[in-house]
Amino acid sequence: MEFDELSRSVIGCGLEVHRNLGPGLLESTYRQCLACELSHAGILFQMEVPLPVRYKDILLDCGYRIDLLVRGELIVEIKSVEALPPIHQAQILTYMRLANVPIGLLINFNVTRLQTGIKRFVL
Repeated sequence: MEFDELSRSVIGCGLEVHRNLGPGLLESTYRQCLACELSHAGILFQMEVPLPVRYKDILLDCGYRIDLLVRGELIVEIKSVEALPPIHQAQILTYMRLANVPIGLLINFNVTRLQTGIKRFVL
């Protein structure tokens, strides 16, 4: 599965979650439900993946976690907020850089139409 196809598949799973739940729930709920949809679709992923920070050749566990790491190739950061401020975009780009993962999806489930809450990033 190529990156674009993988992104589309994950987005499709997100759309299914949003169709069933709608906006207004906690991020943790959307993360669990998206994990369920990914499993049903046969898409390999890891949830809450620790992300150490490399500082001067030392790896430090600073408590950062990737919401979903799909096939080791795509980071999915889940939000449930009124609007996505620039700091959320900076967060996923930093996670992508630290994890050396070239593609990321930032998905805000707290919107009326999920298509307006999805941003795709490529390093």
